[in-house]
Amino acid sequence: MFKKALLTTAAAVAIFALSSVARADTINIVGNSTGNLSTAVVNTSYNAATQTFTFTITNTSPFAATVSGVGFDIGAGNINGFTGSVTNLSDTDFTFRDTDLGNVPQFNGAVLDFGFTTSNNGAFTNGFPNSALDPGKSLTFTVVGHGNFGSLTEQQIANSIYVRFQRVGANGSGSDVGRPGAPSAVPEPMTMILFGTGLAGIAARARRRTKKA
Repeated sequence: MFKKALLTTAAAVAIFALSSVARADTINIVGNSTGNLSTAVVNTSYNAATQTFTFTITNTSPFAATVSGVGFDIGAGNINGFTGSVTNLSDTDFTFRDTDLGNVPQFNGAVLDFGFTTSNNGAFTNGFPNSALDPGKSLTFTVVGHGNFGSLTEQQIANSIYVRFQRVGANGSGSDVGRPGAPSAVPEPMTMILFGTGLAGIAARARRRTKKA
């Protein structure tokens, strides 16, 4: 009876622990008109206390399709007052733009509030493929809201991402824009390590008490 109660308590503690830790969202991006010729995977994390949204984009497109722009439409009207940075630019040339990046015709003219572009004039629809993110490569971006994210959750911010693809297809003549569907929450690696360590400790204690009984 005691052993059963202990296992029930351990399960409850484990469920609570997993529900309260930070989680990372993994989002698949697929081109609006070119489909699997324009694809990327985005991993996101969000610190609500500091309104710091971090995301890593991996270009998974075939052939030579590049990611030349990333924009956000987080609400009605034009919202500004953000700051952004890029980690490990390497051979890319992305610049953060805290301004109206124009609309996205592929998605009912959605207006982008801010983002990262490779174009000289900052327009999302323009860009330089040679300065963009090539297939198989990843790049990490950070945006700080300074209060402008309001009460938005990580998932809501992540779902507002628009990704611009250029040099799409076998002949490299296409372009497209993709945005996410519903992200799937994936526990961070450290979370799983701590979770496994906790369960191992509970199991060991249960065995010791069983032997004493």
